[in-house]
Amino acid sequence: MAIPLTYIARNLWARRLTTALTAAGLALVVFVFATMLMLDAGLKKTLVTTGERNNVVVIRKGAETEIQSAVARDQASIMEMHPAVAMGGSGRPLASREAVVLISLTKASTGQPSNVVIRGISPPGMDLRPQVRLVAGRTFRPGSSEIIVGSSIAGGFAGVQIGQHLRFAQRDWTVVGHFDAGGSGFDSEIWGDVDQLMQSFRRNAYSSMVVRLADSALFERFRADIDVDPRLADEAKREQTFYSDQSKALSSFINILGFTLSTIFSIAAMIGAMITMYASVANRVAEIGTLRALGFKRVNVLTAFLIEAALLGLAGGIAGLACAALMQFASFSTTNFQTFADLSFRFILTPGIALQTLAFSMVMGLVGGFLPAVRAARMNIVDALRAR
Repeated sequence: MAIPLTYIARNLWARRLTTALTAAGLALVVFVFATMLMLDAGLKKTLVTTGERNNVVVIRKGAETEIQSAVARDQASIMEMHPAVAMGGSGRPLASREAVVLISLTKASTGQPSNVVIRGISPPGMDLRPQVRLVAGRTFRPGSSEIIVGSSIAGGFAGVQIGQHLRFAQRDWTVVGHFDAGGSGFDSEIWGDVDQLMQSFRRNAYSSMVVRLADSALFERFRADIDVDPRLADEAKREQTFYSDQSKALSSFINILGFTLSTIFSIAAMIGAMITMYASVANRVAEIGTLRALGFKRVNVLTAFLIEAALLGLAGGIAGLACAALMQFASFSTTNFQTFADLSFRFILTPGIALQTLAFSMVMGLVGGFLPAVRAARMNIVDALRAR
């Protein structure tokens, strides 16, 4: 015979002040745990959505980022003529020769400098990124010193409004438009004409090639041909895979930091839950004796107190998760450990994160309530009744 859940819930309500204080401590831990998971999910979504399934990024073998890479002009010509590359409406290959460099801009909020990615693209570059759309102004003209700015840069840095000029690489560049990339990593970039940028930065080689395959199934053939061609020293990756790899270092750092903080805070929260449950047992010795006298077994008492501890943890979990959910309205900006450039992304709450968070909070409650529950279950009936 199990002890009714209503009895368990009433005991929590009867001690609502201590219940609320303990739940608040658990909620703090849950908030930290959930926000770290949401931050990691937001980072991965931002970088993974940067890539298109049929797009392939080609960089030099051994390079981990476009900034470290160099693709010669003759190599670019060879790759864009590969039969697996799709053709555009004009009959030209859907391939973009790209140059990626870093410049320093001033953040509007802090006045401090931060690295920003400047990407030079060929005319097909916009067509290769269907998620990118102009939201203000116009696109840059090929062969000109004009640039367009991603939405995260436009909202976070000084001097990047339409009509303003940026001075870098010994040239003035005019901002002629703002674009939105659907929350992808391109929102944290500035784009311009690849040939003008290479001339200005005195570069002889591109950073990468981005090509659209005629069919996604042709990727392995394209990759193998690039790998074995003696004229090339490059490797091909699916665009989604390439940008997903860019998130690994920062994602690992966020996870390690999050779990370290959560572990430290959870120990304190579990001690608080344990103290609360011990106080509950001490105040209900006579009740426990009465329950045993009525025929409830030790396992019933143990289960009842464990359920009470789990409910306490669940209450803290719901409160902490509700607070963490509000972080979805905020954006976060940090340095990408791979490119050393500023990267903006949002906190994202998924059903999986919500379930993990609530399970974590209930486990904290159960761990904190286990020893008090064992103490309650082991009480002698006669001694407990004498406590009246």
